[in-house]
Amino acid sequence: MKALTIEILCKEAKLFSSEESTHSEPSLFGVTDGKAVGTYLEHKFRIYLTKKKYAFAAGNSASGIDFPSLHVDMKVTSTRQPQSSCPFKSARQKIYGLGYSLIIFVYDKMDDERLRTSTLKITDAIFVEKKQTADFQMTKGLRDILANEGNTDDIAAFMSEKNLPVDEIELHALAQEIQKNPPDQGYLTISNALQWRLQYTRVIEKAGAVPGVVAVYRGTFS
Repeated sequence: MKALTIEILCKEAKLFSSEESTHSEPSLFGVTDGKAVGTYLEHKFRIYLTKKKYAFAAGNSASGIDFPSLHVDMKVTSTRQPQSSCPFKSARQKIYGLGYSLIIFVYDKMDDERLRTSTLKITDAIFVEKKQTADFQMTKGLRDILANEGNTDDIAAFMSEKNLPVDEIELHALAQEIQKNPPDQGYLTISNALQWRLQYTRVIEKAGAVPGVVAVYRGTFS
């Protein structure tokens, strides 16, 4: 068994995306539930890696991510609405990132009425390093404030205006930390909810053009 690394994960994600884009799957015909499609693709990619004889720890409810030994979570989303949810752990995630990297598969589901089968055309596979998994507007705003000699009051006011889900004490503690430890630029859009709602339009657009957002695979479909 070969140890799975992030480099290998990205290489195999590229090969898997190419293969899956030509695979006809009758069990997905007529399925409109994005969660069911996501579960199918996540399960199939893990089986694919196992068949290639890679050794990796399987994700579980305790770790909360698919590849805990690599600190990488897998996300599957439709190109028509590229978003998904993830557990809310702390408001800090919006500023300093989720705490793990993402491998994102973006698909366009094509149903063949005549053959009653379905194909998942993978339009993009993207690897987002954990430092870049924070919220774009939040980190951009904070970095701009710091670049313009903003102080902790300016930082706290900005986060309050953005409705960061923290109390007053945590808000000011975060403001002090941000001034000492500025966040990296994030590229996700993270909406406040009981679970974070992650939106991927920007990472799809920026993949390969900014540090930490890697275009692993680009589908070419007419």
